[in-house]
Amino acid sequence: MKADRVVKTLVRGTLAVASAAALVTSLQGCVLALAGAAGGGALMATDRRTVGTQTEDREIQVKAYSQIANQLGDATHVDVTVFNRRALLTGEVPDEATKRSAEQITRGVGNVESIVNELAVAPKTSFSDRANDSYLVARVKTALIAEKGISANDFKVVAERGNIYLMGLVTEQEGNLGAAVAANVPGVMSVVKVFQYIKPEDAQAMAPAAAQAASAPSSAQSAEAEPTVGAVPMGGVTSQPLDQRAPAPVSNSTQVKPGSGTPIK
Repeated sequence: MKADRVVKTLVRGTLAVASAAALVTSLQGCVLALAGAAGGGALMATDRRTVGTQTEDREIQVKAYSQIANQLGDATHVDVTVFNRRALLTGEVPDEATKRSAEQITRGVGNVESIVNELAVAPKTSFSDRANDSYLVARVKTALIAEKGISANDFKVVAERGNIYLMGLVTEQEGNLGAAVAANVPGVMSVVKVFQYIKPEDAQAMAPAAAQAASAPSSAQSAEAEPTVGAVPMGGVTSQPLDQRAPAPVSNSTQVKPGSGTPIK
């Protein structure tokens, strides 16, 4: 009888621990989902692109991503992000020839103004690496929202292997401030500016278009408004105070190539 009681006690204890772990995981997921929503959906309130441009960007992105996946296969990990007809390629490919092929495929989609080929010749990243990148995107977006003097809506944030790529129609001052904000987010390895710069007076003139885009959600808005959910990297905890961390290096992309400029068929 004593043995039976011991077994029952151990079973109850195991079930209690499992339930507690499940609850913590569930709560952690809720917190991350909320953070992602704050960094994702909230950013679509306004956009300096017109609704038509947002729709074009989404069409280019979907077609380029699909064609690259079909033609290059599982040996590659290529992400395509399009903003104002500028296509950013990030991820990993096995060799330089494949890197060029991804660029050519994107150019062939049509209606692409320029291509920024930031693909790395390297092994494909793991699931945990990509989860960490999703987490960093949410952290950077949240930091941009909290920063005074800029609008987080004007920035598109992409992460790859801990490197942050910033896109958007911004003034030079806005771009510098946004990059500095991203560089100070813990876990960011580097910040690469992929901006299309505009004059301050042009930024003011684009305000009505942004308001119009906010009042007429497009397919591009709904697609980009999905929350980003990632796993909290366990190795990211440090005893060093955050205000003593050195900012990540910031640079301008040097991989800007001409696009096609032809209409999508």
